[in-house]
Amino acid sequence: MNQTRFDALIIGSGAAGLYTALRLTDLAPNWRVGLVTKDNLSTSASDWAQGGIAAVIDKNDAPQFHGKDTLVAGVGLCETEAVDVLVNAAPRQIQQLIALGVDFDRDEDGSLALTLEAAHSRRRVLHSADTTGRALVSKLAAAVLQSPSIEILSTTLVLDLYLEQGRCGGVFYLDQEQEISCLISPVVVLATGGGAQVFSQNTNPPSSTGDGVAIAWRAGAMIRDIEFVQFHPTALALPNAPRFLISEAVRGEGAHLIDHQGDRFAFNYHPKGELAPRDVVSRAIFNHLQKTKEPTVFLDLQSIPSERIAHRFPNIIKICQQWQIDIFSAPIPVTPAAHYCMGGIVVDSYGATSIAGLYAVGETASTGVHGANRLASNSLLECFVFGERLAEQVCSQQTHVFNVPKAIAPKLEDHNYSATIQEIKYGIQNLSWQAAGICRIQSELEIALTQISAWQTELAELAEPSRLWIETRNLADYAYLLMRSALFRTESRGAHYRSDFPDTDPSWQLHTIIEGQEIRRSNALL
Repeated sequence: MNQTRFDALIIGSGAAGLYTALRLTDLAPNWRVGLVTKDNLSTSASDWAQGGIAAVIDKNDAPQFHGKDTLVAGVGLCETEAVDVLVNAAPRQIQQLIALGVDFDRDEDGSLALTLEAAHSRRRVLHSADTTGRALVSKLAAAVLQSPSIEILSTTLVLDLYLEQGRCGGVFYLDQEQEISCLISPVVVLATGGGAQVFSQNTNPPSSTGDGVAIAWRAGAMIRDIEFVQFHPTALALPNAPRFLISEAVRGEGAHLIDHQGDRFAFNYHPKGELAPRDVVSRAIFNHLQKTKEPTVFLDLQSIPSERIAHRFPNIIKICQQWQIDIFSAPIPVTPAAHYCMGGIVVDSYGATSIAGLYAVGETASTGVHGANRLASNSLLECFVFGERLAEQVCSQQTHVFNVPKAIAPKLEDHNYSATIQEIKYGIQNLSWQAAGICRIQSELEIALTQISAWQTELAELAEPSRLWIETRNLADYAYLLMRSALFRTESRGAHYRSDFPDTDPSWQLHTIIEGQEIRRSNALL
């Protein structure tokens, strides 16, 4: 078997993966760092992020206010230590990003421009027009490309972890000749993003197939709170159009949610109306559409000055124009869609998982900062704060020498089952949306879980060396974890809503942990 050795190996090329790679090379310039990406350096959910990055910059703000807002949004499931780390490290991370060349918007006096997003008590969200993620990722990718210590492995598909005596020592992957090879490293970092592609209606790029969580779970790592999925309230809803995310910042700037009658219905569901937490707004839209039998609601920007719209939302203007919508004069049809996964691989505050040598960062990790519901614009911040801590931790530790692996599972046969696999993939996505979407109920979850388990078994028999099979296998495992957790948590909390258990139960102020086939409640940190 072909094998290549690195000092550190990072799987994923979004903001978390890129930044962690850069910090590793800053701290250990003699290390050889491998950066694995399924596509290219810009194809990630980070690159699609519009809203911004939260940090305390204004003199009238303070980390304790940012922390309190984060804890309130997380509905009792945030880890206080992780939140403290996040909010206190934020200002320094912003300065480091500016030093990297990230061009955040500024006010006329030259100060950093700050906007308000839902559930924030202060204006603390920095942005670069409405393409903040792209602005960040482009600078990070340019720096990575210039680093002589980082080797980029593009169009590379990771299959599973290589374990030696219970320790992670690398990954098995499908090379460009469709042969199974191995990358050996004492440090493996999963930074693969989320799994929102498990839902038919989602705002994520096609590559967000839950790879890191599925790979780690199959290896025996602990998975936490995977039932908590944030459904963004406002995704473009037109026939044949992708569910393009209409940033929360649009509502933060003053846009109104209206129905077909022009009524601002969100205030019927929460006193903060459009600026209520995302899960509240998503359910308000979902329930209102159930009542009215209409296909969409609308986001009306008429209350925002046109010059402000042009300055803040050029990309939204461009995308809507492609679908013949002039947002200066017409409201945008929107519905909720799956957007961000709060749960993931359990890590400590330095990114270490329950498997020695294996780390996780970004959306694929469960640091505890998001709890049951992510506070808007904390996700990009999490990538940088915990990416740096991870790099500092692993660079201070002694490395481990591994033998060359002799065996691998699964065995891939050179067949062509693409039509069957594609059908299963669509089935997983549609079933997840129906049974584990915005509103969940026991009977539907039980039926869905049975079907998902059957698809897992079928996919094992269809193993072939293709991206479609690898991603569908990961989606099936992710869907299984999602269904198990959603069925297990018999309450409603944050982004998890059970119509048969609509109240928040104080006895459920605990994490959901899945390890192998075991599921349990826990309040313990890793």
